[in-house]
Formats: sequence, C-alpha cells, structure tokens
Amino acid sequence: MSDDLRQLYRSFLKDTIRKHIDFSQTDQHRGVPPPPIAKPPTHDAVIIDLVKPHFWQGIRLIDLTEAIGKRRSHRTYLKEALTMDELSYLLWATQGIRRKMDRGHAYRTVPSAGCRHALETYLAVLNVQGLEPAIYRYLPLEHKLALIHDGAPLAERIVAAAFGQPYPGQAAATFIWTAVPYRMEWRYGPAAGKMIALDAGHVGQNLYLACAAIGAGTCAIAAYDQEAMDRLLDIDGNDEFTIYLASVGKLKG
Repeated sequence: MSDDLRQLYRSFLKDTIRKHIDFSQTDQHRGVPPPPIAKPPTHDAVIIDLVKPHFWQGIRLIDLTEAIGKRRSHRTYLKEALTMDELSYLLWATQGIRRKMDRGHAYRTVPSAGCRHALETYLAVLNVQGLEPAIYRYLPLEHKLALIHDGAPLAERIVAAAFGQPYPGQAAATFIWTAVPYRMEWRYGPAAGKMIALDAGHVGQNLYLACAAIGAGTCAIAAYDQEAMDRLLDIDGNDEFTIYLASVGKLKG
C-alpha cells in the first residue's frame, strides 16, 4: 500500500469509523418523526404483482452450509429467463419485510443499523418471464414492483454505466441498490455513511446465498459511473443515489 493510500485509509478510519455520534444533535433526539420505511409509488405508477412470500414454485430448500460453500461471483450466465417466482424470492430474501413496527421501522430479512434500512431496490430487467425489459423499483411494504421506465436501450445503457463491464447487459436482471441517506442520518447524523455501507454488504451477501437456491449466480459490482447510474434510475443523486449493484442470471446445471 502506498503512503498516499495508507494516509487516505487512516483518514477514513479517523473521520468516519471512529467518529463520535452526538445523539443530542440528531433529528431522532429532537423528536422529529422518522422518515417513511420506503418510497411510495407515484400515483400513476404501473404496479406489478409479485408472488407472495412462501408461495414460490420451484424454489428448492438448500442447506445453509452448502449455500455458503458455493458462494462465489459469476459473470457468465445462460440465456434462460428468471421466473417471477424466482425474482420474487430474491427480492424477499434481500429486502423483504417480516414485520412492520411503525411508520419508520420494520424488521426485514437483512439486518440494518438501528433498524433504519436506508436502501431502495431497483431492477434492470432484461430476461424475466412476464416482465417487459425495463427499470422497476421494489415496493417492500406491498411486495410488488413499480415500473419506472423502459430504459431503452437498456442493456447498452447499464453496460455503459458499469464502465463497460459486459455482464449486467447479459444478465437476466441486475439489482441496483440506492441509499436514501436521511433515513440513516435521522438516527446517526454524520456517522450515517458508515451504517449505509454496512447495510449494502448485508444485502449483497443475502443475494449471493439466495441465488444458490434457484440455480443462479450473481456478481456484485461497485465500479460504476455514479451520474450515469443515477440518471438510469431517474434519481437526483443527492437525496437518493446508487450505492451498489449486482447482476443475476441462471447457471448451467
């Protein structure tokens, strides 16, 4: 590690990881109500039903030890489509809601600092049975999808936004997670960035393990053009911005 990189890393540790959280300065301490659990769909959004949790067909139970042992990144996929059951399962496994507590808190299938869950899930769908190629957003409270736009030419745009990495354009779908920072800032103030980064890791690992149950592979992607990816999702890049993505496709055998 070069001296410059070492100094940058140490600055990160000092300024972020070790940062003292003054809870007296947070909106939570001030009595401000928590922000909503998830972004609601627009009033004119096209809403698509997903298969309700635990009613999936063709999802095999897999031993956790086996799933962990098989966990690896896959960048080559079959041209076989994902089914709606499979997509519904992956969405539930990565951001599904187990129980809503109140306006701003819910227990999900992944952990989150302070139960804040600052992430939103978008999908760049290219090959899913019953879905037109387009950008969609997952609605975890309803367990449904909202159509955002067709993104045309979608395969080319997502590859370009991923700095030319080809596999998002060859995948059945690419999961794109965004952060809504105020959800975490409401409780943790300036230390929210650390918590959001940890949350992204949790959701990515759940996707890797869940893909093993449907004979699929995934590859997490952290190298992307921030502005291009935000434009693809029609988000402002400030109050909401892309933080992580992962391509998903079926594997041979």
